[in-house]
Amino acid sequence: MFHGFAASSPEADWEAFEFDPGPLGYDEVEVEVEYCGICHSDLSMKKNEWGMTSYPFVGGHEVAGRIVALGEGVEGLEVGQRVGVGWTSASCLHCDQCLSGYQNRCLQAQGTIVGRHGGFADRVRAQAAWTIPIPEGLDSVDCGPLFCGGLTVFDPFVENNILPTARVAVVGIGGLGHMALKFARAWGCEVTALSTSPDKEEEARQMGAHHFLNSRDSEALAAAAGSFDMVLVTVNAPLDWDAYINTLRPGGKLHLVGAAEKITATVFPLILGQRSIGGSPTGGIVRAKEMIDFCARHTIKPLIETFPMSELNAAMEHLEAGKARYRIVLTPG
Repeated sequence: MFHGFAASSPEADWEAFEFDPGPLGYDEVEVEVEYCGICHSDLSMKKNEWGMTSYPFVGGHEVAGRIVALGEGVEGLEVGQRVGVGWTSASCLHCDQCLSGYQNRCLQAQGTIVGRHGGFADRVRAQAAWTIPIPEGLDSVDCGPLFCGGLTVFDPFVENNILPTARVAVVGIGGLGHMALKFARAWGCEVTALSTSPDKEEEARQMGAHHFLNSRDSEALAAAAGSFDMVLVTVNAPLDWDAYINTLRPGGKLHLVGAAEKITATVFPLILGQRSIGGSPTGGIVRAKEMIDFCARHTIKPLIETFPMSELNAAMEHLEAGKARYRIVLTPG
């Protein structure tokens, strides 16, 4: 039996929950959860905001732990090995998306907390390929948020062919944005942080920003016209999209990883400057391995607050109140 915490409805508190996971499947790995980050997606799923939540719901998709059992057919992993599991826990591995390295876009991909129980428990299971080894040089307590939030903001640098000579702006200095600043700086870019909170300027600079703009200042945004090769939007709030498109250099990318409800933008500036708008969900298996190795090489880790897993309700309230600085990690206890 696995032991964890589940919500019985969108409004219910998290309560102790015991469940039988059944036999360990072929090519499946069982991981003892040592640490589990809390992502805003856990809150969205609990509330069934996306219409795909099953109850009782055991959240948690930013897992760092150790392998305790290997299913038949698993190769390349060992019992006792440190690993991480993120948003995706399985994919078909044979469709065109999987074979192209975009396993996260597989139509049969399984989310760690979609139709199955996640890491708010003592153990979790995932397909072997999606069980990502943690390299030396990283502390496990820091790694959970990297496998979801970290991968989400790392992937756009690769997909958009961002060069070390590029100028990159990060919109929003929160759970995603603060990690994006660190990646951009280590990538070699000239980095600008955009935030509605001027009091975050000093902290943003410590996290890697060379420059800081108050995004409520329309004149400051206008003065940045034609500045950036990529503007990475990590917030889910409505923005003055034309103003942000105007900050792009010719060929620049406005890339969204925050789930804003919709975009309304004037088309002609996109055509004239060959600018583009895009988005991406987390990343594939190889990208996850590249991301975690990049973090080890450049000593990148999220800024975290910790709560014992037994205080999950308090941790979730802290997140929902917008008080997290900047990722919450559940620890044993």
